[in-house]
Amino acid sequence: MKKFQRTIEDFVCEKCNAKVKGDGYTNHCPECLWSKHVDINPGDRLNQCRGLMKPIDIFFKNQTWHLVHCCEKCKQSRNIKLSDHNFNIEKITNLIKKNLKRSLPS
Repeated sequence: MKKFQRTIEDFVCEKCNAKVKGDGYTNHCPECLWSKHVDINPGDRLNQCRGLMKPIDIFFKNQTWHLVHCCEKCKQSRNIKLSDHNFNIEKITNLIKKNLKRSLPS
């Protein structure tokens, strides 16, 4: 079975109600960064969980930003690559600040 299937579909974010135009690589809302747990492998839409996935962390690796999601229903975590055009920079900045505060000694 293929590990990645390009599935082009538009959707309405279940967290913030933003209308999202899919490009086949879109798996999260670019406005609030939340996602939905629908895939076992990217694009297959075979996961029955269907829980909302909260953006909990972000990191930079191999010249690419990666967003970490955690499913609020089943608690599974996933890392996804962010492209230059598919995220709200203010939300990313806030996530970075939040994680920096959490990692600094009090």
